[in-house]
Amino acid sequence: MPSSTPVNRRALFRLGAGVGLGLAAAPLLAACGDGGTTAKAEAKSASLLPRSAVRNIGLKPDLEGTAAGVPQGFFSYPAKPLRATKTTPLKGAKPISAAMETFSPPPPSRGKNAAWQEIEKLLGGQVDITAVPADDYGTKFSTMVASDSLPDLFMYPESGGVDNKAAFLQAKCADLTPHLAGDAIKDYPNLAAIPKGAWQGAIFGGKLYGIPIARTGTAGAGVYRHDLFEEVGVTSLDQITDLDRFVEVCKELTRPKEDRYAIIAGVTTMLAMSAGAPNFWRLDEKTGKFTLDLETPEYRTAVETARALYKAGCYYPGTLQMSGAQKAQYTDMFKNGKGAYVYDGMPTYLAPGVGYIAAMKAIDKKFDPRPFVPVGKDAVAWMDNVALQNTHISKASGDRVKEILRFADFAASPFGSLEYTLINYGVEGKDFTRDDKGNPALTKQGTQDVTVPWKFAASAVPAIFSADSEQGVRHVHDTFTKMIPMMVPDPTLQYSSPTWDSKSAGSLGTLKGDVLKDIVAGRKPMSAYDQLVKDYLAKGGEKARGEFEEAFQKGKK
Repeated sequence: MPSSTPVNRRALFRLGAGVGLGLAAAPLLAACGDGGTTAKAEAKSASLLPRSAVRNIGLKPDLEGTAAGVPQGFFSYPAKPLRATKTTPLKGAKPISAAMETFSPPPPSRGKNAAWQEIEKLLGGQVDITAVPADDYGTKFSTMVASDSLPDLFMYPESGGVDNKAAFLQAKCADLTPHLAGDAIKDYPNLAAIPKGAWQGAIFGGKLYGIPIARTGTAGAGVYRHDLFEEVGVTSLDQITDLDRFVEVCKELTRPKEDRYAIIAGVTTMLAMSAGAPNFWRLDEKTGKFTLDLETPEYRTAVETARALYKAGCYYPGTLQMSGAQKAQYTDMFKNGKGAYVYDGMPTYLAPGVGYIAAMKAIDKKFDPRPFVPVGKDAVAWMDNVALQNTHISKASGDRVKEILRFADFAASPFGSLEYTLINYGVEGKDFTRDDKGNPALTKQGTQDVTVPWKFAASAVPAIFSADSEQGVRHVHDTFTKMIPMMVPDPTLQYSSPTWDSKSAGSLGTLKGDVLKDIVAGRKPMSAYDQLVKDYLAKGGEKARGEFEEAFQKGKK
């Protein structure tokens, strides 16, 4: 998906890794064979979706989750992790090969990795997993496809892989429909905990091809300093009744003489949600008409508001130009007290080592960072973090596909399970010890052993947990409790457009992000917004609209 702010959103809420995206892979149509399936607009049939179910292995959360998607919250880690898969799911299977992205240094090999050894012991089989740096994965994927050397299980690149994805999937990947659609998913209860919205993005060409790396539905709306907002009289975000009031608050928060400003980097995404703008497309269910976000008055209002904030001096100087690759730099500025608001994805708020609460309390105990919730009576939440990506299984016999799915089900084991513990913390006594609260604390060896990207083979919605802050868990749970009901459906999950699939994350996203930066910063007049809409539509947006609307009409038949 393209960026809807001057900062690349996906780079913000992957895992809080603070790294930029790799280059998009080159077109790979030839690798799929000439005359492959032509990519077509389609309505994704609900009959292809697995029947999702809440997963409960016997752990009682401190804060309950909901069927609508609010994650469970835990204040401490289970003392005795429970099994989430049947004994030795890969017993008798030949070794499985896998390739996944990683945001960490290369992990120790199996022979030097206690966690890897224990995971394979529990699996009863061997998994040869290749960890590829995220910024190199697009290139690696291109090479694997071009050389016809795809492993048994592989992660599709976040940065985009092929132009004709439907042809690629049909030519190279196993159809998972008979294995997972409907009640068939019951054989894989951990995969069944993946919500419907995530599975929709795995349907292409009338078949289910992917396994989602599920996330929490919405990426949130940023982080703010509650203590600073209180200083200017805002004790609850509900008191900010519209964008005009938000601008007033930001002006009060901006104090250049104290080297403190209201906004670090960008705020357009949050403003757009607060105004009620859609995330990329709005669908009129009665007429089947698709409207681009840039065409809506709500999105234009968000850009005008961001421009007014910049003109009023509310942005920390120089941060608007920072890209996702510079995320660590500008979020550190916020953590060090330079701003009152920063856009960052929800997963980073409690992320070990880089989370906001522990880092900021260490600087000043008065700092009180909390997740922001869109403000005003028209506010919505975007369904912009349904899944990180999908993994795919290379074409194989039905029995082999089942073996690989059993491994994926293992990788998707829920929080607090023995499998989850091994994947995230390793072996107790070697990779981690317990702190005074009973929570896992990685050893030096553990920080290396757990960098094997098992978690990218598959994942259900992550639970909310922090060894650092019970209050932080409450803040996140409360935010999701408010934002999940505010989420508006994303029509691009239910309907597909080949043009959108191939251009949204690349040329269209770059065009949009660059022009919006210039408009917000005042380098271009607001009238440039109208030209942006025309250019965006001319360079693929209008064609994508036609394909989406064609897909809608097909779905009615």
